[in-house]
Amino acid sequence: MAGTSCCDRMVSQLQSTSKYYTGYPKDLGPSRIIPFTSERQFVQLLHEGRPVVAAFTIKCTYTQHLDKVLEEAAATFYPHITFVRVECPKYPGFCLTRQKTEYPFLEVFYNPEQVMIVYFTLHRLTHVATSLL
Repeated sequence: MAGTSCCDRMVSQLQSTSKYYTGYPKDLGPSRIIPFTSERQFVQLLHEGRPVVAAFTIKCTYTQHLDKVLEEAAATFYPHITFVRVECPKYPGFCLTRQKTEYPFLEVFYNPEQVMIVYFTLHRLTHVATSLL
């Protein structure tokens, strides 16, 4: 994987983990996923210079599975990639600005201007689009 970026490796890891996740508990230590508290905090994370994976979630079976996958990915890629969980029922305004109708979904921010949207299904993660904000 000499020519791939850290973000490409992270997406590959998420895809393989979610596809074959067995549910076997692993000792990952303390959670490396940062809970979303405000847009200001989120913008500060974007300006730290590391990619940010934002998981927009609601309570459902997909989210329970995604949480396990994200915890493992966050532990694997810490400190190179920052993981943030946005609980949409708590922060509906921020989630509505994303203009998505299917939950949960991920947005991978390479920098404050570029985002890659990834939809999560029970069987796999699907890269949907890379767009400029």
